[in-house]
Amino acid sequence: MDWQPTSRLEALQQRADTLNTIRAFFARKRVLEVETPYLSCAANTDPYIDSLDAWYQATISSGKEIRYLHTSPEFPMKRLLASGCGSIFQICKVFRQGEQGRLHNPEFTMLEWYRPDMHYRALMEEVAELVQCVLPVEYQVSSCEHLSYRDAFERYADIHPFTASTKELIECAQHHGVGDVPGLSSDDRDGWLSLLLTHLVERHLGISKLTFLYDFPISQASLANIRQDSPPVAERFELYVNGIELANGFQELTDARIQRERFEHDLRVRQEKGLTDVPIDENMLDALEHGLPSCSGVALGIDRLCMIIMGVSCIDEVLTFPFGRA
Repeated sequence: MDWQPTSRLEALQQRADTLNTIRAFFARKRVLEVETPYLSCAANTDPYIDSLDAWYQATISSGKEIRYLHTSPEFPMKRLLASGCGSIFQICKVFRQGEQGRLHNPEFTMLEWYRPDMHYRALMEEVAELVQCVLPVEYQVSSCEHLSYRDAFERYADIHPFTASTKELIECAQHHGVGDVPGLSSDDRDGWLSLLLTHLVERHLGISKLTFLYDFPISQASLANIRQDSPPVAERFELYVNGIELANGFQELTDARIQRERFEHDLRVRQEKGLTDVPIDENMLDALEHGLPSCSGVALGIDRLCMIIMGVSCIDEVLTFPFGRA
């Protein structure tokens, strides 16, 4: 029966309605829909996200060139922002190695948008406004929970994520019975923080409401700006509904030099972990050098949003043909 879709007709109709609602939302706000390439000569350097390779051959007799299916449309969209296009959004397929499970499929649908001259705290409110347009009525409330990364860890894991040593993070995980993780080294601080987040914290977030987790450790800044608080924090947020991470947003880093340093640091970490070396996106760095306007941006998983709307527990139930049937 593998020829058949795994989603019911009702789920297909709901997805179509959701996409129509999203496009109408941005049309009202005069945010331009754009399309950018799925294939790139550069890859994602993040050591926790792996790009899918693709080989291009111009003619039968010519040599093959490696390309990468994008893990997010972020880099080309930032090139558009640097060219002066203004507020933009995109709905597209993205691809990631090794992501398959109840909440993951190697190919999934992402909504990503960018707002020049909008602070990331204001973008959180716009994310809530959009999501409440499509979620069931119990989530359509006037207020949302906003919880800092530090407060969430202190409340649900009883540990301070910024000052605790890696040893203390490991002891916390072991105390809660989640410390036996093959391949997670004793010096991988961010790995242990992520473990505590996924196993102890996330299940408490977004229960019958929208919860925004914000101001992450600077080691997890990715492409976010760093604010010099005490301690410094990455101006980054995630949206949770029913314990599921639905969106990831940033006050975007606009400094090309710092961004290059982060990419190069990623490559060193990849090398230490024995991961494949990948090319940096020089076009995106050139765009930052030219001048990226002050902006915030966010990526939202459409498939997970559809799961929440439909009240289902597995991503396969909202996909026509998941990876195993593609």
